[in-house]
Amino acid sequence: MATKPALSLRQQGQDWLLSCTTDPTSARRRWDREELAPFLTGIHWRAAEAPLLPSMHAMQRIGSKRLGPVLADVEAELAWWLLPPDVGDQLDDVRQLTVRCSGWVLDCPPVLYGVDGRMWLERPDGVGRLTDPVLLGAAFGPGGQLSEAAR
Repeated sequence: MATKPALSLRQQGQDWLLSCTTDPTSARRRWDREELAPFLTGIHWRAAEAPLLPSMHAMQRIGSKRLGPVLADVEAELAWWLLPPDVGDQLDDVRQLTVRCSGWVLDCPPVLYGVDGRMWLERPDGVGRLTDPVLLGAAFGPGGQLSEAAR
């Protein structure tokens, strides 16, 4: 069975990201000018903000097969995890995470390359896979260890 080239999969991720905005043409124009494009949270996903280095450790704990998109800003040393829009208060007790409210704007680079110090550590996959808040909380929680059942 043949697999699709990496660029094609990245393009599918970018197409999915563009489907999450009401104005994909404007987003493409911004990206063509090497600018970040604003995406409103809430309808398609919510964003959990966290420090960059602990996020990278959490990504390893969760494992690539279970990660949704993770955006990083290397200059600000922050990362944003894309979570299901109905995340609710599941992560309220995780000190290192701030779940942004619906309607909050996340400025995103294209999936294909970084812009202004922002890049996708885990790119959107094209089918809308998001990080499970339970796994994220476990990865950031005390000891940062996922139970065998969560793996």
